Amino acid sequence: MSSLSRELVFLILQFLDEEKFKETVHKLEQESGFFFNMKYFEDEVHNGNWDEVEKYLSGFTKVDDNRYSMKIFFEIRKQKYLEALDKHDRSKAVEILVKDLKVFATFNEELFKEITQLLTLENFRENEQLSKYGDTKSARAIMLVELKKLIEANPLFRDKLQFPNLKNSRLRTLINQSLNWQHQLCKNPRPNPDIKTLFVDHSCGQPNGARAPSPANNPLLGSLPKAGGFPPLGAHGPFQPTSAPVPAPLAGWMSNPSTVTHPAVSGGAIGLGASSIPAALKHPRTPPTNPSIDYPSADSDHVSKRTRPMGISDEVNLPVNVLPVTFPGHGHSQTFNAPDDLPKAVARTLNQGSSTMSMDFHPVQQTLLLVGTNVGDIALWEVGSRERLVSKNFKVWDLSACSMPLQASLVKDPAVSVNRVIWSPDGSLFGVAYSRHIVQIYSYHGGNEVRPHLEIEAHVGGVNDLAFSHPNKQLCVITCGDDKTIKVWDATTGTKQYTFEGHEAPVYSVCPHYKENIQFIFSTAVDGKIKAWLYDNMGSRVDYEAPGRWCTTMAYSADGTRLFSCGTSKEGESFIVEWNESEGAVKRTYHGFRKRSLGVVQFDTTKNRYLAAGDDFSIKFWDMDNVQPLTSSDADGGLPASPRIRFNKDGSLLAVSANDNGIKILVNSDGMRLLRTSENLSYDASRTSEAPKPTINPISAAAAAAAATSAGLADRSASVVTIAGMNGDARSLGDVKPRITEESSDKSKIWKLTEISEPSQCRSLRLPENLRVTKISRLIFTNSGNAILALASNAIHLLWKWQRSDRNSNGKATASVPPQLWQPSSGILMTNDVADTNPEEAVPCFALSKNDSYVMSASGGKISLFNMMTFKTMATFMPPPPAATFLAFHPQDNNIIAIGMDDSTIQIYNVRVDEVKSKLKGHSKRITGLAFSHVLNVLVSSGADSQLFVWNTDGWEKQKARFLQVPAGRTPTALSDTRVQFHQDQIHFLVVHETQLAIYETTKLECLKQWVPRDSSAPITHATFSCDSQLVYASFFDATVCVFTAANLRLRCRINPSAYLPASVSSNFHPLVIAAHPSEPNEFALGLSDGGVHVFEPLESENKWGVPPPVENGSASSMATTPSVGAPGSEQAQR
Repeated sequence: MSSLSRELVFLILQFLDEEKFKETVHKLEQESGFFFNMKYFEDEVHNGNWDEVEKYLSGFTKVDDNRYSMKIFFEIRKQKYLEALDKHDRSKAVEILVKDLKVFATFNEELFKEITQLLTLENFRENEQLSKYGDTKSARAIMLVELKKLIEANPLFRDKLQFPNLKNSRLRTLINQSLNWQHQLCKNPRPNPDIKTLFVDHSCGQPNGARAPSPANNPLLGSLPKAGGFPPLGAHGPFQPTSAPVPAPLAGWMSNPSTVTHPAVSGGAIGLGASSIPAALKHPRTPPTNPSIDYPSADSDHVSKRTRPMGISDEVNLPVNVLPVTFPGHGHSQTFNAPDDLPKAVARTLNQGSSTMSMDFHPVQQTLLLVGTNVGDIALWEVGSRERLVSKNFKVWDLSACSMPLQASLVKDPAVSVNRVIWSPDGSLFGVAYSRHIVQIYSYHGGNEVRPHLEIEAHVGGVNDLAFSHPNKQLCVITCGDDKTIKVWDATTGTKQYTFEGHEAPVYSVCPHYKENIQFIFSTAVDGKIKAWLYDNMGSRVDYEAPGRWCTTMAYSADGTRLFSCGTSKEGESFIVEWNESEGAVKRTYHGFRKRSLGVVQFDTTKNRYLAAGDDFSIKFWDMDNVQPLTSSDADGGLPASPRIRFNKDGSLLAVSANDNGIKILVNSDGMRLLRTSENLSYDASRTSEAPKPTINPISAAAAAAAATSAGLADRSASVVTIAGMNGDARSLGDVKPRITEESSDKSKIWKLTEISEPSQCRSLRLPENLRVTKISRLIFTNSGNAILALASNAIHLLWKWQRSDRNSNGKATASVPPQLWQPSSGILMTNDVADTNPEEAVPCFALSKNDSYVMSASGGKISLFNMMTFKTMATFMPPPPAATFLAFHPQDNNIIAIGMDDSTIQIYNVRVDEVKSKLKGHSKRITGLAFSHVLNVLVSSGADSQLFVWNTDGWEKQKARFLQVPAGRTPTALSDTRVQFHQDQIHFLVVHETQLAIYETTKLECLKQWVPRDSSAPITHATFSCDSQLVYASFFDATVCVFTAANLRLRCRINPSAYLPASVSSNFHPLVIAAHPSEPNEFALGLSDGGVHVFEPLESENKWGVPPPVENGSASSMATTPSVGAPGSEQAQR
């Protein structure tokens, strides 16, 4: 049917509705399949008119069309069956079972058997999953909420849920216009024509010399608009017009994505209970009809619902981009104190040799700078030592594999420019986009070791941009080019996965991103059009106009919550704007550009606060919240008109292209320290006969498939490595300051363990306290590094904050300046529910959200959710038994929490929808540790049974299990904890047990290194990686603290109790928990059994904890070597 015929059907539907032909309206809706009337559908479901409900649905979908449709029909027929059972109408129930439900037996035979068995029960509520089934009315209301979500997610209903925006009586208006036109064509028009039919064209009979009336003033067919016709916006009629047509807002095109992007919608198999729908599919038009009703589900190991306190659904939406509550004086201002803290001082000048076109800093080794130039060269610089590690000229790796047009053009004109260079999220790959057809992907193995990985002839003409992303948990390369297309390629094999067509001009840039697990790509073309694509073949979802309407790039803030674009028009007018995603409108436009920019302006973002752009022979900076320029820098002169710029990940370095083929590195104070550390490393390495390469652990592209999205500018600064903390936190490494990796050892000197026995040999600080607590059970630094949160055994939380001062300019936690024990003005405490248990005997646990806004915590009772700003309890849930014993946030979705229980199970819980998605069984005693790897997509669990399990986070299946290797002669206590924590490479993990420290490789669950205390030594109480995973800090029952080199678990420093405890108490108390600072690798804190918390740092003159022992094979271990260095086995302690 043509589009005009389709529109005519809508006009007829409107006319029928205005004339009150109700049954005919819905019949035409169903027969045409053009508009699904949700209001009518709701009414029929509420009234239980099941035959009409299915008949109406049949106009839009059939049972077996897709999984959404299947679940829709199943939910309806299941409800019909349960209602027959509730009325004790067995014959009707049997008829429904045989005629309606049997079709689902082929998909889930076990479920059909279970449904059939309900016939044998006197009351189907005897079935555990249906025990909370209420009355018919409430059950229909709850089912309807789920049906609406399924319909909105079903691609067959796309564009059929909104009636077009029409003026009232539009069909009448068109007929009037036609009649007026006919009347004007009359040879003898009458002033008051009498029109009696529409079946034939109008014609006036007798001549009277009168002129035709003006059609505007004399409508011929009834009044316009007809009173009481089409209902106004907001009325409850069946057709509710939309607002005026505007480009589809982000929220709209993301709320109804294709099936490709929503495997989770039907991830739960069809079950007896209500379907589980991800939060992203919740549409504002369909709030739960009765949120207080509890409707249990089937399969108790898969989905179980609990009664939810009112209001929590809005409060507990916890993705990283929501509710970024910050402490007074510690919010955005923590990123930079003032413009003086922006990187503006020139610290290095590099001579590239040709003109720089694109730059990108390594996401982990933040002093490595990748450069691409206008003659096709690429280079890798260690900016600290000014050393060019890699330099490569453009070369086609396999000319024979190239198309003939490309071969011919290269012969005719071999000149090639680099348009874009970019690192993959984990730094194991980098991509180069060239001005001729080609993209080259290299693998990086540390130092100067770069290997060709993939060469793709991606586009006809130039490849204008390149980005990495991970749709469907698979690392991909996204390219765009002069041929007006965007393409998605598998980063491992180079296979093309998608081609997006729709732009009418060459595509200039791409910006992949994700929100609430929905992956998408923004693209911009040189005609100024911005489009958005999901990873499907359904075409562009939006069509915006970019200011300037020429060359535009887009970028998100580091936390992924704010979207910016920077563009220059053909006339040289430049714009940086912030977008309102939900409306597709410009939210604010930043001022300060030169009236006529010379060249295309490039920009970048840093942290969540600053924008920078190269313009007018300088770098200009803006605060994101202020449209006026903040400051500018000319980098001591010598910059081109529109310099290329790039921040490193923590915003401490800024690379700027300069005249005469130069690159200037601008720094702030942190950046200067970073360069000096890097320079010292290089100098030390040059003095050893076998200098270790400053490598990172090469992670295969396949293993890195789920690493954080790299969106070129967009998500370059998103977290790429997450440390799942032993206290249950998921930790971003965006702020980690690099440290000297491992100091090379001079073998001519005799190595000696560093012993610290006096307070003067290190910096330590006991934090102030005025609350009576008996012992510290859990301890963590906040992700910002400004505060320490402790959970005491009496269920009370303590929060210490460091303030900015002359002695502490950045306000970070430090042993040099005492913090304040903080409480809100209300004076309330964050106190966990303790139920009827003795909190001293309970197993406490907590987890901190990524933005430090919330803490989820339990001390033997219900789990509590606290607001860290106000200390208010936002919600409590999951009353014992069983009690929660460990909590961990999912690294990619703060709405998902893994909860270890004292009954040995692990519950995967969705906070937003208040559902247990899965229950993992395998351990035999309580859960004592949980850690996620977002690279491998696994959850590692440990228990008091000394077992380790690896679970796949896609389907929550058990992958591997292993008992801990308890050393011979060691008998652990009955319920000794086993803790787990991932290394920053996300492939190895640390295991902590009272008898040992061990490093495991996850995929094989192999123990690679083990350290065992001597027989006479005290047991280990706790241990943790340093923030950069180079050290392991361990505490012992005798109050000793040991520092190990993580790569080989060799002891390098021992802190004796006399260094921090008075002699009178040192024998009575010991550390129970240890926590590492999130960005200072040499800082840690202890929580003691006397209720005290101590912060430790090495002396400023030392700046490290001892030196590593010499390595037998003559090469020092670096972070790159990872824990796999050396043969598996145990290292006996020197304690």
